[in-house]
Amino acid sequence: MSMTAPAFRASIGANRHPLGNGPKRAYTRFMSGESIEIAAREPCTCAALRRAARAVTAAYDDALKPVGLRVTQFAVLRLLDRLGPMPVTRLAAEAALERTTMGRNLDPLERRGLVRVAVGADDGRERVVALTDAGRAAIAAALPHWRTAQADIARRVEPAAVAALADALTAP
Repeated sequence: MSMTAPAFRASIGANRHPLGNGPKRAYTRFMSGESIEIAAREPCTCAALRRAARAVTAAYDDALKPVGLRVTQFAVLRLLDRLGPMPVTRLAAEAALERTTMGRNLDPLERRGLVRVAVGADDGRERVVALTDAGRAAIAAALPHWRTAQADIARRVEPAAVAALADALTAP
């Protein structure tokens, strides 16, 4: 619904919300009629990228469901397979996650015996994560499902475009 600034201001005086029939709210700043029109039509890049990220995550999660993994868990297992045992803090940084988020991702993996979390050898406060043999087997079982999701996404969006977008948005 588009509304000019004068109509917007007039609707505030009415006993209803300017965009519907809800209760009246006090507004202290107004946009010009033109900027309301532009704001209503202009897509939000952040919202679009978040929707796309959720859709991609859901596609991978669905593909990995037969092996009981989520894509975030699969990514953690692959990082450990590639980089070897490491402190939780470094693993979180490698995965671009907060340390607490990484902890929540590791808990179910540890319960299933896919990773082992142990006290660091040099620092008793440090927790070091290592991939187990069961974790390696889980990666092997999940890879065909992950590849199916990869191929599906690649059919929808050119992999070079994905790489270019990721590079552009993560560059300093």
